[in-house]
Amino acid sequence: MDSIIFDVDGTIWDSRIPVAHAWNAALSDYYGRRIDHDPEFLGRQFGKTMDEIAAVLLPELELEERHRVEELIFERENRWLETEPGTLYPGVAETLEQLSRRLPLYIVSNCQSGYIEVMLKTTGLGPCFSGHLCFGDTGEGKGENLVTLCKQRGLADPVYVGDTQGDADACAQAGMPIIFAAYGLGEIARPWRTIRHFSELLELI
Repeated sequence: MDSIIFDVDGTIWDSRIPVAHAWNAALSDYYGRRIDHDPEFLGRQFGKTMDEIAAVLLPELELEERHRVEELIFERENRWLETEPGTLYPGVAETLEQLSRRLPLYIVSNCQSGYIEVMLKTTGLGPCFSGHLCFGDTGEGKGENLVTLCKQRGLADPVYVGDTQGDADACAQAGMPIIFAAYGLGEIARPWRTIRHFSELLELI
């Protein structure tokens, strides 16, 4: 193992409540009426690409208009999280600090550009990570971005930490094992390893 790559939502932090606030505010402004999507509903969209989420939230809009509103939503989200950030899962900060002394750490997510940067800034985790890549940077899904990151950084034996089957499918596409964060937002059928607390990574790595 020469590196660890992390998912964000459901793995490093839980941002469902502030993200729901931001999305509902943006959609309410757009439609001119109150929109009140439940955080649990919106949390089930985490892990999908931005375009896939917009298709769920805005199915009635033509593609070009959907993309326009999508940009409004995710711009509002990034700004909102600067003052109402997500909540780190227990043990994340201390564990990442220790892991970063052993191996280079990275993030690959299906989020928009700026989201990872806001998370790193508001949590103070920036110094722990050597780099990151997301859908908003490349227009590609998580599997493709895992492959790209490995090529860019010369990673030969990485492992991914995530919490959904979509994460597992992306790892299968990229040819790397996945550690299932069972405390997160989803399920994985056949993970390489499973952790029920973030600090358990210290025993596996």
